[in-house]
Amino acid sequence: MYCSRCGICCEKTEMMLSNADVEHLEKAGYNKQKFMRYDRQGFAKLKNSHGACVFYDSKKCRCRIYRYRPSGCRTYPVAYSEEEGVVVDELCPMKNTISKKELQNKGKIVIRLLKIIDGEATYRNRM
Repeated sequence: MYCSRCGICCEKTEMMLSNADVEHLEKAGYNKQKFMRYDRQGFAKLKNSHGACVFYDSKKCRCRIYRYRPSGCRTYPVAYSEEEGVVVDELCPMKNTISKKELQNKGKIVIRLLKIIDGEATYRNRM
């Protein structure tokens, strides 16, 4: 996959985070109060600032934490659709540069990640 660094994927993000993503970012020195929030269903999500992910540098068109970015960001533009299953996000202008093999591999990761995140949110709701 080739990324054009357009930033579309970072605009108004609803990126879900696993506990491992949060811990990874905290170990890198980031305060979770500044980068994440919980929605009503108990899912941890990246916060937005000025219409984009808190970690997106709109002036330089790049991710400030690229090396530490969450799992969902690593698998993008592969995503999961309730109606279609594993898909390539139509919003990504470089969606055609992802190979079938990469789609399959990232699709497996997305499914595993969603199961983990769903389990974590379910656990939070029980507490």
